[in-house]
Amino acid sequence: MKRLLYQIHRWVGIALAVFMSLWFLSGLVIMYSDASALNRAEQLAHAQSLQPQSGWLSLGQAWERSAIQRQMLFDGKPATIIDARLVRQGAEARWLIEDSQGKRFALSAINGRLDGASVNDAASIARHWTGDERTDIRYIDTGAQDSAVRNYEALRPFHRFAIGDGSRELLVSAITGEVVRDSTRLDRALYWTGNWIHLLRPLETLGLSADTRRTVLTWLGGFAFAGALTGLIIGWQRWRPGWGGRATYSQGRKQPYREFWFKWHFWTGLLGGSFALLWAFSGYLNGNPFGLFSPAAPNRAELLRYQGSSLPASMRDWRPSAFVTDTDNRDIVELAWRRLGDTTVLLGLTRDGRRLPQPVDGGSLHFQTSALLAAAERLTDKTPVASQALITEYDSYYYARRGQAAFDRPLPVLQIDLADAAATRLYLDPQDGRLLLRQDTSRRAYRWLWSAIHHWDIGWLAQRPLWDAWMLTWVLMGVVLGSSSVVIGWKRLKKTFHADKPAPRQTDTSRAAKPMAVTQGQ
Repeated sequence: MKRLLYQIHRWVGIALAVFMSLWFLSGLVIMYSDASALNRAEQLAHAQSLQPQSGWLSLGQAWERSAIQRQMLFDGKPATIIDARLVRQGAEARWLIEDSQGKRFALSAINGRLDGASVNDAASIARHWTGDERTDIRYIDTGAQDSAVRNYEALRPFHRFAIGDGSRELLVSAITGEVVRDSTRLDRALYWTGNWIHLLRPLETLGLSADTRRTVLTWLGGFAFAGALTGLIIGWQRWRPGWGGRATYSQGRKQPYREFWFKWHFWTGLLGGSFALLWAFSGYLNGNPFGLFSPAAPNRAELLRYQGSSLPASMRDWRPSAFVTDTDNRDIVELAWRRLGDTTVLLGLTRDGRRLPQPVDGGSLHFQTSALLAAAERLTDKTPVASQALITEYDSYYYARRGQAAFDRPLPVLQIDLADAAATRLYLDPQDGRLLLRQDTSRRAYRWLWSAIHHWDIGWLAQRPLWDAWMLTWVLMGVVLGSSSVVIGWKRLKKTFHADKPAPRQTDTSRAAKPMAVTQGQ
C-alpha cells in the first residue's frame, strides 16, 4: 500500500504538474482581471436616451407584423414572449425580444420588421458607445468570435470594431445590436492568460465541444485531487519535527531532502497542500460529475410556467407614445416589461441602474406578494409554502458575487421556503418579478463544497483586503508547489527514460585492485 501511495503521487504528479502550475498561475490572473463580458449595469451606463416618439409600435403590433418573418426564420415553431425591452440604437428604435424557445431577436418599433444590426448600424452603435462622435471606428470582422463572451451565446455572431489606435475593441451583436464586450489589449491579455487557460478553452479551439471540454476539466480535477491527497499523506508521514525528543533527520533537518526543489516541494506541499486539495476537489465538483447536484437554474419550461403562458393585454397593447418624459425619468434609456400571470409592470431603466416603475393602464407599479406566491406555485407544481419573508440583507446563499452590481442582486427580495423534501428556497424580486435564485438541499451543499472553498466568498473572509491576503498566500504557495512539481517530474522522466548505461566490467585484475587499495587506505 505504501508503494502504491508513492506511485500514485509520483505519476499523477508528473502527468498533471504542468496543468497544476497553469491552474494556479491563471487563477492568480483571474483574481485581478475584470469579467470578459459586460454586465447589464455597464450596458445601461452607455445606452442612448430613449425619448419615445408618436407612431412607435406597441409590443403586440411589432409581434404581429413580424409573424411571417419569424415563422420563416424559426421553422414556424409556436413561441411566446418571455422578455421585452424597448431601446434606441443609433437612429433605430427596437423591441429586444427573448421568446419561450430561447431565441433572441430585435423588432423594429417603427414598422415591426425583424431587424438585426447591420455593420453600419453596429458602427453607429459603437460610435455612440464611446461618447465621442469623432472617434475613429474601424470594422474588423463578423463572426462567432472567441469564447470570452459568456452568457451571450444567443446573440452571436458579433461585429468586431477597433476603436482609435486599435488597442480597444468592441463586440456588437448582429442579432440585437447590443454591445457585449468593451476591452483593451490588457483586458484581452488577462483573459487569454487567465480564464481561457484556467478553463481549458484551448480544447474548444482544437475542435472539441464545450461539453467534452467540461468533462476533461472535471476528470483532471479528480486526478489532481488524488495527487494532492497522496502528497499530503506522504508529507505528514515524512515530516519529523523532533517534538518530544523524537529523532529528526541528519543535521537536525525536519524533512528528508537536501536538494533545492525537493525541499521547496515538501514544505509548500505540507503547508499549502490542503488548499491545493480543496481547490482540486471543488474544481472536480464544478462539473457536477454523475449529476450529483440539482440544476443551478430552472429550465425554459419551468420559467414559462413561472411567468405564465399568456401575454396580458396591458403589455401587448401599450403604445410607447403614452410614455411621458419628465424630470424624474428623462434619463431613462430602456423600458422593460415584466409579467407574472396577468400582472404586468413596466420599468424605466436609467443609466445609473435605477428601476423606475411607470404607471400604465391595467399594469402595476410592483408585484404584490400574492402574485409572487402564485408564480412560485406554478413553478413548483403547487408545492405548499412553508414560510415567506421579505429580506433586506444578503445571506450565505443570496449575495452579490465579484463583478455583480446591485442591479443583478437587488434588495429587498421575497424569500419563500417550500414544504417539500428538498427544502427548496426561492428568492424573488418584488420589483420586476424575476426568479433570482433557487436553492435546495443539493444546491446548498454545492455552494459550500464548490464556491466556498474555491472562491472563499464566506463571511468575514470575503471582505477585502483580507480576502486578497488570504488568496495570495495560498495561490502563490500553489504556484511554487506546481513549479517544483514540473522540475521534479522532469528529472524523474529523464532518469526513467535516459538512465545511464552500466559501466563495462573490468577484466584487468591488477588495475581493478589499485582503487581498492586506495579505498582501504582512506
